[in-house]
Amino acid sequence: MEAQTHSMANLFAQLGLSTEPADIDKFITERRPLSKGTTICNAPFWTEVQSRFLKEEIIWDADWAGVIDELNARLSK
Repeated sequence: MEAQTHSMANLFAQLGLSTEPADIDKFITERRPLSKGTTICNAPFWTEVQSRFLKEEIIWDADWAGVIDELNARLSK
């Protein structure tokens, strides 16, 4: 079985957020940088459900892990 590659828009849809590129950029700009030592899944702006999803996908190195890593990098800049 081949791993599926998800886009940033797919991830934002999964998180229940707007998938418009301008909205994604605004979300990231308004929330970066993450505080030193804060992991993406523990960032204060996620709901409990969003946080749990991010954490589980990273732990299981699931199909979403790559795009979550990308979001983490963008939030850490």
